[in-house]
Amino acid sequence: MPTTAAAADPSTRRLSEVARHVVVPTGIVDTLWFEVEEQCAEWGDEFDAWQDGLGQLVLGLRADGLFAASIGGVTLSIPRQVAKTFIVGRIVFAICARYPNTTVLWTAHRTRMATQTFEKLKAFAKRPAVRTHLAKTRNDGMRDSHGEQEIRFGNDSVIMFGAREQGFGRGFDEVDVEVFDEAQILTEKALEDMIAATNQSRFPHGALLFYMGTPPRPTDPGEEFTNRRRKALSAKPDDVVYAEHGDAMYVECSADPSVGKPDGPSLDDPEQVSIANPSYPHRTPPVSVARLRENLTSDDSWRREGLGVWDEFDGHVSAIPLDQWAALAIPDEEVPQGAPDRYALTMSPERVASIAVALKGEAADYVDLAQLERVDDSRKLVDWLVARCGRRTPVMIDSRDPAASFVNELRTRGVKVNVTSASDAGRACGGLLDAVNEGRVWHCDQPTIASALRVAAKRDIGKGGLWEWDLDDLTPEVAALRALTLAHYGLSFTRHRSANKTSGRRVVTA
Repeated sequence: MPTTAAAADPSTRRLSEVARHVVVPTGIVDTLWFEVEEQCAEWGDEFDAWQDGLGQLVLGLRADGLFAASIGGVTLSIPRQVAKTFIVGRIVFAICARYPNTTVLWTAHRTRMATQTFEKLKAFAKRPAVRTHLAKTRNDGMRDSHGEQEIRFGNDSVIMFGAREQGFGRGFDEVDVEVFDEAQILTEKALEDMIAATNQSRFPHGALLFYMGTPPRPTDPGEEFTNRRRKALSAKPDDVVYAEHGDAMYVECSADPSVGKPDGPSLDDPEQVSIANPSYPHRTPPVSVARLRENLTSDDSWRREGLGVWDEFDGHVSAIPLDQWAALAIPDEEVPQGAPDRYALTMSPERVASIAVALKGEAADYVDLAQLERVDDSRKLVDWLVARCGRRTPVMIDSRDPAASFVNELRTRGVKVNVTSASDAGRACGGLLDAVNEGRVWHCDQPTIASALRVAAKRDIGKGGLWEWDLDDLTPEVAALRALTLAHYGLSFTRHRSANKTSGRRVVTA
């Protein structure tokens, strides 16, 4: 485990002294890091000892000259404010500057995060020593227009930025480096869309994939990130920090797993911050850590994002049996066809909107999550619903939900809106549970809903036995589950009008 004793000079701590887990590929005999480090020195950058060790391993080469991690990629589970963007950003900049025609895709889950990273690296690119490597255009190779963000080099290398939730990364080929920021929110579908882009990489040392993130929340679709961690940790004994195995690299920095528990250290123990964050306090000052602590919404968020500690979820009992829910999934080719009978709209406090749909069937009803994305322009959301609902298909909206702010505008545009109450929410949750227990509902096994069911808490409504999904835990994923529940509830007001007398299945074309 990492040492708890602070070194006289924190910048001299090695990777094995600051990380809780380090698993590196076998067969490393050389590294491209020294070339990268030389280039960064010309730009005025220096690295702590742990960053130097990390860079050597990330860019480690086998005897055939290919990156040792080219097959399995590099996974970094590191808290916020530990300079993940700094070290990976310098690596891709140096590679682009030294190797012509290199293509890098830097993706985040959300547009806001992708834009923040672009702005950080754009500021670095404006350094005079760095700018000499950029394309000689009016904007010095930096483009930020019409949703296209990129930094282009004079040797035809390019770094492009975008959000996976907006479909960025699909359709590319001959990509050499891909950076998956916010990798704790990374679905198998997004990987399918993007991994193939590296198959035709022409980089002399092979393609390289980075997965960077903090431990996922219970409601995050974090299976991909979690599986990479599980696979890495299974390759080494628990009582050692460092091991060599396979074709992938995994590095985790985190506080003591018992932090914040009854018999463990305090969540606000500066020593635990130092264990989790190798950049503290010499590069990340205490005031920055205090600001992060103050602005995270809960102790659990601080444990994950500030201290890098992974959650244990085994104790949660789902209100809707997960095995029964999974048994009611149908394959994509059997998803019913036709227009939905009901829509439902919810929104999390972070203004991530969820739109669910439901269809009435003979043997069973069908529910689906049609949209899950941040609302940066409310007009687009309203237009989306108006175009699909018209004046005939109602939209269900809970009167207590942040989405209630759209009720008047939707009605003004001619959309029929059914505004529901707390008692409606109780009947909706009970109705969905009954439908699952009796096998009267189908779905397409969306990871967002499955993740929400694993953690969503119940809240009792009054004393009559009604319950609903807890509004105090309104993450985007739980909000999506509420939308699905509400859309299904709307079918209780819908007459059966199946287009298929045999199965009653129709496809959602939302």
